[in-house]
Amino acid sequence: MFHSYKVDGYFDEMLEEGKKPRGHCKPFHEKLNEVAPEELQSRYELAQSDFLRQGITFTVYSDNEGTERTMPFDFVPKIIPPDEWQHLERGLMQRFDALNAFLDDVYHEQNILKDGIIPRDLVVNCQHFFEQVAGIDLPRRQHIFMAGIDLIRDANGEYRVLEDNLRNPSGLSYVFQNRYVMRKVYPEFFNQYSVQSLEQQFSYLHSAMASLAPDDSTSPTIVLLTPGVHNSAYYDHSFIAQRTGIELVEGRDLVVRERQVFMKTARGLKKVDVIYRRIDDEFLDPLEFREDSLLGVPGLIDVYRAGNVSILNGIGNGVADDKAIYHFVPDMIRYYLKEEPLVKNVDTYLLRYDDQLEYVLDHLSELVVKHTNASGGYNMLIGPHATEEEIEAYRAQILKNPSEFIAQPTIKLSRLPAFKEDRFAACHVDLRVFIFGGEKTHVFPGGLTRVALKEGSLVVNSSQGGGAKDTWVLEENPIVTGGSDNHAKQSS
Repeated sequence: MFHSYKVDGYFDEMLEEGKKPRGHCKPFHEKLNEVAPEELQSRYELAQSDFLRQGITFTVYSDNEGTERTMPFDFVPKIIPPDEWQHLERGLMQRFDALNAFLDDVYHEQNILKDGIIPRDLVVNCQHFFEQVAGIDLPRRQHIFMAGIDLIRDANGEYRVLEDNLRNPSGLSYVFQNRYVMRKVYPEFFNQYSVQSLEQQFSYLHSAMASLAPDDSTSPTIVLLTPGVHNSAYYDHSFIAQRTGIELVEGRDLVVRERQVFMKTARGLKKVDVIYRRIDDEFLDPLEFREDSLLGVPGLIDVYRAGNVSILNGIGNGVADDKAIYHFVPDMIRYYLKEEPLVKNVDTYLLRYDDQLEYVLDHLSELVVKHTNASGGYNMLIGPHATEEEIEAYRAQILKNPSEFIAQPTIKLSRLPAFKEDRFAACHVDLRVFIFGGEKTHVFPGGLTRVALKEGSLVVNSSQGGGAKDTWVLEENPIVTGGSDNHAKQSS
């Protein structure tokens, strides 16, 4: 099944040159070769149907219509050795802490702007910078409750940060369901591995939310605020609420009275202390932001300003994950933490600078160009895969307002095998790691490995034809003999 598999020119996370499995992947690779293609196909179909039966879906929007789809699942996991993970964990905690310090700074003293580390206009003119929340002292000064940091590996296998998601990162539910389906459909693949457990992660999640409640809340009431069933990530919302034991509410379920937020219940109004919101900033409060919003709660920001409710993630976090600000995160780490970054950025050109703009315009066919406010793989140019007409059309977009664009080299994303009926194909992957902030910074063990299931494609987003894989972070002594019940529980 690996007869036509190619590893040339890219870093393959499972196979070395000559298709020899890497040391930590060898037991999995050997087990894989013991299973007949017909059996793998049968189980593959079972896994997809299991996702459908459980309602594990997302919505793809096109032409103002939504199409419900299941998340395609590929059963070859990303396997991360313990030493590799420990380095990543330290680097991501460092980045998380620096980004949180930046948010607290720009909404208070703005020292990093006064010292000229980051151009002031880049921050204050950012559409995600909201003066309405400037000067608010948040519990523990924690602006980031959950971050989703997207990582890639380059041609040398080095991890680099592709993107910081600090507003409403989605996909946590898929991490758990990928593991659940993997354990159910392919249990024997775990037999020779000790994989870090996911079992305790929702208790970490709940504890982090509770620790960010206003000071006088000893047993806080926590709710998850969703736009509703028609939102593309609604499954994510309902899964997290159910597993953490918090109420899932919509804006119409909440009301403000005397600078407090209350939830409507069958027994009357109940005071709410913490809102984990999955609604964008602009829709949270029609009295402060978009007056046409029917999703939010009138008066909510006034309660937030008074310190009587915590809103997670913090309002205005988007200024820190803007694609232009991304360029300066290594400088933030040096400025706030007095340390060198442990995980590098992807090299980035800021088109606001004339010399960088000129270079990018001359090399559009070689680069990836992104709009600073776009996400989900939309509105970007992948130069090597674009036609001359597409390049020229994008050039015209850039010239209208160069400061709204960044450019990066076309990274040779690492690859992993993906199942294709009677064979395995090398498909590009990235990894979204989730980090929680509360009493202390906590990195989720593993994350969401996304895969570009269309061969040759560099776009891993589910909305653009991508799928997902399970992610295994190995324990210190990863290889074990056999698969006892205790071991199976540890791997769940």
